[in-house]
Amino acid sequence: MKVLCVTSRSCSVLLDPEGLYESREKRTLFLNGEEQGEEYRSVTSLFDLEPDTEYTLESRGEDGQAEALAFRTKGELCTLDVREFGAKGDGTTDDTAMLQAAILSCPEGGRVLVPAGNYVSGPLFLKSRMTLEIAAGATILLETDRTRFPILPESVPAENPDGELLMGLWEGNSEQGFASALTAMDVTDTAVIGEGVIDGRGGDSDWWINPKVTRIACRGHLLYTQRSKNLLVQGLTFVNSPSWNLHPAFSEDLDFIDLKIRAPWDSPNTDGFDPECCRRVRLLGTEISVGDDCIALKSGKIRLGKKYRRPCEEVEIAWCAMLDGHGGVTLGSEMAGGIRKVRVHHCYMKGNDRGLRIKTRRGRGKDGVIDDILFEKVWMDGVKMPLIVNSMYFCDPDGHSEWVQSREKKPVDETTPRIGAIRFEQVRAEGCKACAAYVLGLPEQPAEHIALKDCVFRFDPEAEALVPVMAEQVEPCRKRGLILKNVRKVTLDNVRYEGVDGEWIDAENTEEIEEK
Repeated sequence: MKVLCVTSRSCSVLLDPEGLYESREKRTLFLNGEEQGEEYRSVTSLFDLEPDTEYTLESRGEDGQAEALAFRTKGELCTLDVREFGAKGDGTTDDTAMLQAAILSCPEGGRVLVPAGNYVSGPLFLKSRMTLEIAAGATILLETDRTRFPILPESVPAENPDGELLMGLWEGNSEQGFASALTAMDVTDTAVIGEGVIDGRGGDSDWWINPKVTRIACRGHLLYTQRSKNLLVQGLTFVNSPSWNLHPAFSEDLDFIDLKIRAPWDSPNTDGFDPECCRRVRLLGTEISVGDDCIALKSGKIRLGKKYRRPCEEVEIAWCAMLDGHGGVTLGSEMAGGIRKVRVHHCYMKGNDRGLRIKTRRGRGKDGVIDDILFEKVWMDGVKMPLIVNSMYFCDPDGHSEWVQSREKKPVDETTPRIGAIRFEQVRAEGCKACAAYVLGLPEQPAEHIALKDCVFRFDPEAEALVPVMAEQVEPCRKRGLILKNVRKVTLDNVRYEGVDGEWIDAENTEEIEEK
C-alpha cells in the first residue's frame, strides 16, 4: 500500500499497485481498528478525518493476509461552514454570493465546508492555501442562465515577458470564455475535496444546443485553472459539464485522485480530463464516461505553441477506467507546444471508439513534438480501434483541405509537427473491431519509432467494417492487424493476435520493421 495524498480531512491510498481500476481482489479496510467495509478498487479515499491526527489503515485480503500503513493528517486553522454565511442549499435559492463569501473569507490553512444540500450557484473563484470540501450529500448545481456568468477575456496586456496574461482558452486558442463552476486563477496550495457532486446541468440549459455556435462567449467547464500550482482535487463527482469537464491550463504540480467524471454519450465536447500546457500532473483512480475523449492531453494550437513553447509533460495516468467516449487516452490534436514524458499504466477501457490515440496534423508547428510516451498495462474490452496514431486529423476549418490531407510530401517547415518514440507494452485488447493499430504519419515527417511489446489483440468475430482514423482517403476495414503508413521504424516484440483477416502487417512507406 502507498499513501497518494493527505489533507487535514482526507487521505487517498493505493491498495493494489498491480490492479487496474479494480483491484485483483476485494479488500476489507480497518481504520484505527474500526472496520470501514469492503473496497474493490485499487485506489480508495478516506474522508471525515480529524486534523493533525495519526491514523493506521489496515487492508485485509480475501485470504486474510493484511497490510498496514500509518499516516498523519495535516493541521487546520479553522472551518467556515457555508450555511453560516447564509447559503440555503435548498435547490432553488441562488447561493453564489454566500459560497463565494465563505471562500474569500477563508484564511490561509482554513477549510470551507459545503455540507449536505443542493446549492444553486454560478461560477466560484478559488483562492490560495485553503481547502474547499464538498461533503457527502452536497451537490453544487451550476446556474443555467449563461447571461449571469462572469466572462474571462481571452487575454489582457501585462508587464511580463509575454506581454499578456492569458485568461480564457477554447480548443487550443486564447478566446473569450465563460468562467467555470470552479475557477482557479493564479492559485497555489489549494485542495478541493469531498464526496459531493458538481453538476453542470448541461442538459437543463442551452449549453448542448447548437454547441458550435458561440453565444456571448465560449462554453466553460466544471473546473478550470490558469497559472496555478500545487492543487489537489480529490474524491468528487463531476457530471453534465457545459463542455470539457476538467481543464487545467498552464499549471503545474497537480493531483486529481479518486474522481468520477460523467456525461451522456451524446453530449458535445464533454471531454473528461484535458490538461493543457501543464507539467507534473497525476490522474489516479478515476472513472470517466463522457460524450467525447475521456482524457486528452493538449498544448494549444500554433499561436500559443509558437509563443509559449509550453509542452504538456511529466504526466501520469494510472488505475483509471475509461468507459465509452470517443477516445480512452488521447494526445492532441491541439499539441503545438508538444507533449512528452507521459506514462499511462494499469488502466481499463471498455466500449471506446479508439483506445490509445494520438492526433495531430500539418499546421501544428515544429514545436508540436509528441515524444517519450509509454502506454503500459492497459486492458481493453470492446474497443473498436485499440491503437491509433493519426498525423492527418481533419479538425479545424481547413482540416479537409488538400494541404492537410495530401499524401504527397510537403516541405518540412515551421508548420510541421513531429511524432517521436511511442511505446505500447502489455496492452491487451479483447473484442477489437476494425484493426489492432493504424499509424498514419506524414510523408515528409514519418512517425519515428512505434514499439509494441507483450501485446495481445483478439477480434470480435461479428465485427463490422469501420473507418479507423479521422482522416480523408481512409477506407473502412474490419479485423485487420497493423496498418502502417509513413513510419521510420516499427519494433514488434511478442505481439500476439487472434481473428485477423488477411495479412497481419500492411505497411506502406515504412522504412524498418523489426519483429521478434
